[in-house]
Amino acid sequence: MEQFIQGPIPMFALMGVVFYFFIIRPQMKKAKDGKVFRESMGKGDTVVTIGGIHGKILELRETTLVLEAESKTKFVVERSAVSPEYSNGSGQSELATAASK
Repeated sequence: MEQFIQGPIPMFALMGVVFYFFIIRPQMKKAKDGKVFRESMGKGDTVVTIGGIHGKILELRETTLVLEAESKTKFVVERSAVSPEYSNGSGQSELATAASK
């Protein structure tokens, strides 16, 4: 029995548990939070795309949205291109707020 406890099978099981809690689970939570963020975006929200474009949402479509930049330029971007890390779906982005201070 002692040989089984010190063998390779429990070690692989322990590694699997560690990978699950430190890599897989946080990634799943981040993906879920991003999905909730993208579904909660609304017209008039200020967002930042993954390409770094800051804009205000003018129109929401099924998979895309229309952004207006500061220069009154309009962009059509995919919803998945909006960064939840730098955007706060209900107003100013955290990055834009920090830059204006």
